[in-house]
Amino acid sequence: MNLDAPRCKIPRSVLVVIHTPALEVLLIERADVPGYWQSVTGSVEHEHEPLPATARREVQEETGIVDGELVDWGQDNVYEIYPAWRHRYAPGVTHNTEHVFGLRLPGRLPVQLRPEEHVAHLWLPWREAAWRCFSPSNAEAILQLPERVRTE
Repeated sequence: MNLDAPRCKIPRSVLVVIHTPALEVLLIERADVPGYWQSVTGSVEHEHEPLPATARREVQEETGIVDGELVDWGQDNVYEIYPAWRHRYAPGVTHNTEHVFGLRLPGRLPVQLRPEEHVAHLWLPWREAAWRCFSPSNAEAILQLPERVRTE
């Protein structure tokens, strides 16, 4: 067994829409693809990691934010993994299942990015944030934000 071999990503992930009560949404720009703005995303680390734990871990790793009310939106998106990123997964894996959460903050909080992953952040009104996202599932989740907040 080669312990130095890179692990394949598990094709199950989270999308966390971080927002304020005023429906301002935090977006972060990917370091590996300039101009690709997104909410916090990330894969489960192991088969038994609960999705809420994945969401909290990814938010903390990518933004430094540890507070906020995490709400499971009960929504899964299945999408084709971009060919440029398939090498991260086991051979033959072409689709990922993404589970959506909201993270309500009391207001804008300071953000500490990991420069190897993200290079900039923006707080934007929800419609503008949705327009800015490169991922269709991310944009759709943000467009649902006003209705989601009403039912939280």
